[in-house]
Amino acid sequence: MTEPHPDARSPAFSTPEFRAALGMFATGVTIVTARRSDGTLVGLTANSFNAVSLQPPLVLWSLSRAASSLVTFAQGTHYAINVLAADQKTLAERFATRGVDRFAGVAWTEGASGVPLIEGAAAHFECFNRSRYDEGDHVIFVGEVERCSHRPGASPLLYHGGRFYTEHPL
Repeated sequence: MTEPHPDARSPAFSTPEFRAALGMFATGVTIVTARRSDGTLVGLTANSFNAVSLQPPLVLWSLSRAASSLVTFAQGTHYAINVLAADQKTLAERFATRGVDRFAGVAWTEGASGVPLIEGAAAHFECFNRSRYDEGDHVIFVGEVERCSHRPGASPLLYHGGRFYTEHPL
């Protein structure tokens, strides 16, 4: 684990307080997918997705160092980020659950690099695994987007304060 920077002040809050404050930032929900060298499919729910750059097209997401799939994502050349639609809440929950066959009964197609693209997603980003940064208890992955698509009019699945939501225009 990375130690705090020596010039930074010690946190004036607990880990649960930090988690609760982070939960006030509403995020979209994604499932990041890959394929191991033996062909096994890997996927997990992540809400740590963000755009980095338009030129070149770069996105990022982060994964806990304790995740069993870390080696797959760190060593693989490609992965896909599937931005979930509002009607895919059960998929978000399934891909966040340990010890289950996450792909059982899930409709998906194969992307150009062989990674699974979940059908019905609001958007897909097929990424080359460009770089990784170890920070704290997570690894930040930067993907160079090789292909992307979206479903016009799809309502997004959102996560806020430990609960799922969908959009409500103001």
